[in-house]
Amino acid sequence: MIIKSSTALRNDYGTISLLAHETEEPIYITKNGEGDIVVMSIDAFEKREQILKLRAKIMVAETSRVSGETTVSLDEARKRIEEKYSATV
Repeated sequence: MIIKSSTALRNDYGTISLLAHETEEPIYITKNGEGDIVVMSIDAFEKREQILKLRAKIMVAETSRVSGETTVSLDEARKRIEEKYSATV
């Protein structure tokens, strides 16, 4: 975990920006010794957002599976896809 003060952010933005890009991790900014905000590169933020969206989709699928909805095996899914696309060629 990277922690920097708001003074460091104000006085040395360039270094903190570089650190955020190099580590691809959030940087916690404190104000008066207490946590205040988190700074991260846009790339790291977008990756994190994609992961969260994927996890949400997986959770929906898992909830459906656990509730008894019909599922297909990986082999069956492959077979269906191959049949669908071989018929259009």
